[in-house]
Amino acid sequence: MQPTPDFDPGKLAKSLLRRSRQGALATLMAGSGDPYCSLVNLASHPDGSPILLISGLAVHTRNILADDRVSLMLDERAAGDPLEGARIMLSGRAEQADAEKELLQRRYLNAHPSAEGFVSFQDFSFFRIRPTGTHLVAGFGRIVDLKPARFLTDLTGAEDLLAAEEGAVAHMNADHRDAMGLYATKLLGAAAGDWRCTGCDPEGLDMQDGQTALRLDFPERVTDGTSLRKMLVRLAGEARAKLD
Repeated sequence: MQPTPDFDPGKLAKSLLRRSRQGALATLMAGSGDPYCSLVNLASHPDGSPILLISGLAVHTRNILADDRVSLMLDERAAGDPLEGARIMLSGRAEQADAEKELLQRRYLNAHPSAEGFVSFQDFSFFRIRPTGTHLVAGFGRIVDLKPARFLTDLTGAEDLLAAEEGAVAHMNADHRDAMGLYATKLLGAAAGDWRCTGCDPEGLDMQDGQTALRLDFPERVTDGTSLRKMLVRLAGEARAKLD
C-alpha cells in the first residue's frame, strides 16, 4: 500500500524529535558488544538532534564512551494501542558536547526544569546524538527510511536567530503567556494549560505544559530576531481571530 498524498514523513519525524521528552536508548555493552537498552530523558538541539544529560556512573554512558554508536526509539505516546501511533528509530553517534554545553544545558533545562538540581554534578555530562538516519513507522503503508537532511533543521544563515533565542524564550514566558495559550489551544487544538516556550528555531516554536510538548510550525522560515517577532505577532493574530 502506498502512503496517502497528505503523508509527509519528514515533517512527522521532525515533530516526533521536537516533542519527545523520553526515549529508549540502545547502546553496545563495552567489552562484549551485547545490546543494552535504557530509558532516558531528552531535549532537542535547534537542528532537532537529541540532547542527553547522563551520568558517568550509568552503564549506557560507559558503553557510549567505548563505542559511540547508538539508536534511540521515540513514539508519540498516543492513547490506546501504542503500536497504532507513530514512532521512529533514530540511529547515530553520541558525542560528548563540551563545546556547546551552554546551549545544550539551556535547552535541556527548558524541557526538564527538575534537572536543575543535578545538572552541575561532576559526573553528569551532555551528549548530542548526531543522526545518521531514521526508520519511521506511522501506520500501514507508512514505513519510511529517512536521511538526516529530511528530518533535521538546516541552521544555515540563522546565526542571528540562534543568538536571539534565549532572550526570545524568556520574553515569551515573562510577557506573552496569553499568546502561548492561544497558540496551543487555537492553532494546535490542545487543551488549555500552563503553556510556556522551551525553544525556537528557523522552522518553528516548541511549547510545553508539564511533560506534554507541542510543536508550532512556522508557515515560512525565519532566520533572525526581527522576523521571529513578526512571525509570532502574525500567529497570535491568527489565533485571536479564531476566538470569534
